[in-house]
Amino acid sequence: MITVKTVRELRAAVARARSEGKRIGFVPTMGNLHAGHVALVEKASQRTDFVVTSIFVNPLQFGPNEDLAKYPRTLVADQEKLVAAGCQLLFHPDVEDMYPDGMDGQTRVNVPLVSEGLCGESRPGHFEGVATVVSKLFNMVQPDLAVFGEKDFQQLAVIRKLVRDLNMPIQIIGEPTVRAEDGLALSSRNGYLDEGQRAAAPALYRTLQRLANAIREGRRDFASLEQEGRDELAAAGFRPDYLEIRESLNLRRADVEDQHLVILAAAFMGNTRLIDNLAFSLEAQA
Repeated sequence: MITVKTVRELRAAVARARSEGKRIGFVPTMGNLHAGHVALVEKASQRTDFVVTSIFVNPLQFGPNEDLAKYPRTLVADQEKLVAAGCQLLFHPDVEDMYPDGMDGQTRVNVPLVSEGLCGESRPGHFEGVATVVSKLFNMVQPDLAVFGEKDFQQLAVIRKLVRDLNMPIQIIGEPTVRAEDGLALSSRNGYLDEGQRAAAPALYRTLQRLANAIREGRRDFASLEQEGRDELAAAGFRPDYLEIRESLNLRRADVEDQHLVILAAAFMGNTRLIDNLAFSLEAQA
């Protein structure tokens, strides 16, 4: 694996791979890699011939009170994981490489509808920052395929719509959430949890599972179920941000006729904001 920092070096390396007839896969990350990220790279390696991974902590997607400054930077450990996962090229630009004219005058990309509500409401400007940096990275790498984790369910929906609306010739693959043995979704932010918080955190996924089972068993009082879920999270030591039941294909509010559903939640454990989701289908019971 080689590591490059500039767009010129990135494009030269990708052009060489293309000249050899290789199909290009891409996994954008912010680093501090864990098994969930590794699974994304491994999936790209299975589906393509030349895998590019980016590590860039994107300031454009962080709010003024969020954890940009303390976000973990673990480049050497990340490089070791990427080599083992089958990555051929790491793109690790500086902020000046990504935003050479600064961020204030940067052209922004807004993806309507699916970016609204949920994390889009709780983190104003977040998905605009995500859509902007992903658009830039897609134009820099020009991959055939890109892999994103399903843990960030709304983000994946935003990326899919971005690619569809702007006619980008890129196949988007969603990779299932990787979880610890106790069910907690792997996240770089889990490292902020102390021992007690880490022990309590799996209650987030257990709550989603209980609600999904209730729906599978026939309940359709979604508003009541959402409130029950928020109450469960609060009782487990969380400070709920949101918990909502949505139609999984377009993220609109679910109604009783929907067969494809997703329960999405965000909640604070101490000062750490965790997100999770559980998507499921009722078609077999229709």
